[in-house]
Amino acid sequence: MSYQTEFEEFYEQVKSSIQNGTFAKLTMAKTIGDTDLKNIFVRLRLLEDNSYDFAFTFRYKTEEVERFHSIEQTFLILSSYIKNPFTNALLFTTEKDLTFKVNKKGAGSLIEQLPTFKHASDVMLEMVEKKIV
Repeated sequence: MSYQTEFEEFYEQVKSSIQNGTFAKLTMAKTIGDTDLKNIFVRLRLLEDNSYDFAFTFRYKTEEVERFHSIEQTFLILSSYIKNPFTNALLFTTEKDLTFKVNKKGAGSLIEQLPTFKHASDVMLEMVEKKIV
């Protein structure tokens, strides 16, 4: 079984939440085994030219590393960490929380839950105010 279709749908929801102005944050969690990399946190970053990209925070056991990637690069980067070492990706929006999970057999699933956040991220709110999205 493959998780690619579900992960593509998950990422479409990420892009849709940005276009709708509801994006709060994205997190990769639940590692396979004991790994040095513990979490990846992804948030929006507004650039000086009013475009945007993603700020990644890679949380390791002993340090945090921040990197910046375009919307297009983000899908490839996140997908490279599925099952290597993460089994879950969580999208938090003001409309819902969406969890992508991949099981031991490699099957993917999407689970919708009530939203954790009542407000979009500050950067998202600024982008809406400036009519960037």
